[in-house]
Amino acid sequence: MHEKDKNLSQVQQIASPPSVPSADLKSDSSAPSYRFDEEIGNSASSKEEDLSNIDDDGREPTAEESKLLRHVPARIPYIAWLVAIVELAERFSYYGLSAPFQNYMQNGPHDKPAGMLDLNQSGATAISYVFQFWCYLSPLIGGYVADTFWGKYNTILVACVIYIVGELILFITSIPSITNKSVGTGGFAAAIAIIGLATGMVKSNVAPLIADQIPKTRPTIKILKSGERVIVDPSLTIQRIYATFYMMINIGSLSVIATTELEAHVGFWAAYLLPFCFFFVGLFALIIGKKHYVKVPIGDKIINKAVKCIWIAVTSGFSFSKAKPSLNLEKQFTWNDQFVEEVKRALYACKVFAFYPIYWLVYGQMVNNFVSQAASMRSHGLPNDFLQVFDSIAVIVFVPIMEKLVYPFVRRWTPLRPITRIYFGFMFATGSMVYAAVLQHYIYKAGPCYDDPRSCPEGNNVHIALQTPAYWLIAMSEIMASITGLEYAYTKAPLSMKSFVSALFLVTNAIGAALGIALSPVSKDPKMVWQYTGLAVSCFIAGTLFWFIYRSYNAREESWNDLEFNEVDDMLLSPVGSICSATKKAN
Repeated sequence: MHEKDKNLSQVQQIASPPSVPSADLKSDSSAPSYRFDEEIGNSASSKEEDLSNIDDDGREPTAEESKLLRHVPARIPYIAWLVAIVELAERFSYYGLSAPFQNYMQNGPHDKPAGMLDLNQSGATAISYVFQFWCYLSPLIGGYVADTFWGKYNTILVACVIYIVGELILFITSIPSITNKSVGTGGFAAAIAIIGLATGMVKSNVAPLIADQIPKTRPTIKILKSGERVIVDPSLTIQRIYATFYMMINIGSLSVIATTELEAHVGFWAAYLLPFCFFFVGLFALIIGKKHYVKVPIGDKIINKAVKCIWIAVTSGFSFSKAKPSLNLEKQFTWNDQFVEEVKRALYACKVFAFYPIYWLVYGQMVNNFVSQAASMRSHGLPNDFLQVFDSIAVIVFVPIMEKLVYPFVRRWTPLRPITRIYFGFMFATGSMVYAAVLQHYIYKAGPCYDDPRSCPEGNNVHIALQTPAYWLIAMSEIMASITGLEYAYTKAPLSMKSFVSALFLVTNAIGAALGIALSPVSKDPKMVWQYTGLAVSCFIAGTLFWFIYRSYNAREESWNDLEFNEVDDMLLSPVGSICSATKKAN
């Protein structure tokens, strides 16, 4: 089969109705008046029973049924789990490598904890933010290349090869017997440049690729063995796949347990060798799934078309009607009205991302200033960069709790829309900075070295474990803000621009890192209380403004999601779509 026909037949697969075995849906005896739940009950209300019909299975629900019946996610296809393994391996490597970075950059070989580059706290924090900036700017490259030339799969494959090269350089230049400060500095600079490029290319494509494995269907009715009718809701399936995806990220990030221990007891070279070796697990998973992944066809210069469409609207007083072919027949545009609406929807998503840089600035404290704060406390044998693992553990524990218990409980009364979840993410991040500021105050107050705790070999008299709640609060903010941001970027992007719009969301992290670079000169004792306090206030204000500006978007969520179903329908009804349908049947 020709490659283009093969890819188009996979679009047909995306649009096929989901198979949701009743065994995958658990039971719950409750039957609330407003039923927008993720779990399945044993029986429906009497009003629902009057509506039941044996022929209902697979049809679209009416507006009344959408309010009365429970909404549930479909089963996650097995091939999506294979994509998740790719991300797990990449995150294992990324976090495993970056956890020792602060000590590696900040300290010298004879300091405690030991390091290599001897750049001091503000210098190391600045470079940490530079690396973060590059990692989240490079997704623009990966998103553009994927949506215009290579496709998501091939872009990820190339990125994996680049990643391995960067890891190898970092490992070799950290071996004590063949390196020194100058060699280590050069190798480190080259490694983070290469790894940052590869990270961005992977991140902008692997999240959309895993969501591509979910069939693109409208909500449909499913009749369970118990007789209860439920609505299989694709928006909840996407929400669950991203929650699962994010949980796999944090399982991978548990590598910090191993790499920080290797750093402390063996050396940096061992801490960098482990992620290098483990990365091949992800590469293997990517290769063996090649023939099974759903691959959305590459758009015909889709990003160029989107930019041109936006430019026409902007130069016409922000009127997208000027870009619609049906209203401007003389223009002979190379897109249809549906595409204009999708670009307009994507712009709304990008507006939502505007406040994220403040969130990422707060989130970034976890990998630099929190590490330095831990070094100013009594460690009781724990590496100062070890506590990052509590963020990952909290995400792994609380993602299932939120998906299985908290979200379904809230949906008994009201749907928990994306804008609401993002707002609470900002508030949890604010709480983390408030806690860090209070803790820092007590560190300075405790002595014996007071405002200069790092001048004491063991730090001030505060137990390192007291930092744990700050990581827990960051983790809760990730579940609300970070996961939902990825979900929002995917669901609001046109079908052929998923990678690029996801990259635009990731770029907000780069802007947050740039803000961190600007703040790095004051990232030192005894100013840290004021820095954490300022970040808490900034995050609270950003979250509050976010809510008041964008809360109306919640009401438009369903109509925006319908645009994607219309796009799939248009592809299947087009001449090319008809060919792909016939091709699939022939196979």
